[in-house]
Amino acid sequence: MNNKDGKVVQGFGEEWKKFDQSSGSVQEDLKIEFEQYFSNFPWSILSPDSTGIDIGCGSGRWAKFVAPKVGTLHCCDPAKEALEVAKRNLKDLPNCKFHLVSVDEIPFEKSTMDFGYSLGVLHHIPDTRSGLRDAVSLLKPGAPFLLYLYYSFDNRPTWFKTLHTISEGGRKIISRLPFKPRFVVSQIIAALVYLPLARMSYIFEKLGFNVERFPLSAYRDRSFYLMRTDALDRFGTQLEQRFSRKQIQEMMSEAGLVDIKFRNGTPYWCATGIKATV
Repeated sequence: MNNKDGKVVQGFGEEWKKFDQSSGSVQEDLKIEFEQYFSNFPWSILSPDSTGIDIGCGSGRWAKFVAPKVGTLHCCDPAKEALEVAKRNLKDLPNCKFHLVSVDEIPFEKSTMDFGYSLGVLHHIPDTRSGLRDAVSLLKPGAPFLLYLYYSFDNRPTWFKTLHTISEGGRKIISRLPFKPRFVVSQIIAALVYLPLARMSYIFEKLGFNVERFPLSAYRDRSFYLMRTDALDRFGTQLEQRFSRKQIQEMMSEAGLVDIKFRNGTPYWCATGIKATV
C-alpha cells in the first residue's frame, strides 16, 4: 500500500490550484519563511553542481529559492494539480525536474542524493516514520536533510494546548466538507480569527510586549494571502499528525541521521541532520 492518503493528496492539489503562491503580496513572506526554515541548513558543504530532492514540493514555493543554489533539484509530489502549479512557478529554472510520486515511490537509487528536504509534508501521510526512512535512504552518506513537522505544542502552556484542542474539533468537521464549502469556511476563519489575532500581536509587539506566546503571532507581519493559504491548509486537511521535539529527534536518528540540530524559535519543529557515514 502506498504511503499516502488519497483525500489529502486531492485536497492539496485543490489548495495549490487556488493559492498558487504567484501573488506579489506573498513573495516577501515566502522569502522570510525560506530563510527561517533553512537557517540551520549547511549550504557550505554542498557544491554548485549538487543534486538534491524536494519531497512534497507543492507549488514549488521553496524550490524556487533552492534551485538557483544547486545543480539539479528533483521536485516530487503525489498531486498532479500541485505539480502543474510547480512547473509554472519554476519554468525559469531548467534545473528543476518533476516527478509525480509519493515519498515511497521516488524512482532513484538509494544513496544518490547530495541533499534533501521535506517541509510540512510528512505529517500528512499515514506513516510518517516510514516516510522519513524512505526519504533519508535516498541520501549519500554525509548529505544533509532538512525536516519540518507539525509540533505537538510540547513547549507551550496548558491554555495554548486547550485552544488547539478546540480548533482541532473544528478541523475534523471542516476538512470533511466538499472543497467549495471547505474553502469558504477556511477563508472566514482567516478573516475573523487569523487576521485580527495576527494584527493584534503586531500592535502589542510595537508597544514593547513579547508576543512570542500569543496565538497566531507568527503571522503578525505576514500578508493576508499567506493567512488565507494556511487557514485552508490547517482546517482543510483530513490527516494531520503532530510530534514532540523528542519524537522527531528519535525518528531522525532511527532514519540514519546524525548531528541533528533544531532551529531555535518558530517554526517548531524544524531540524537538520546529516546522513550517517557508517
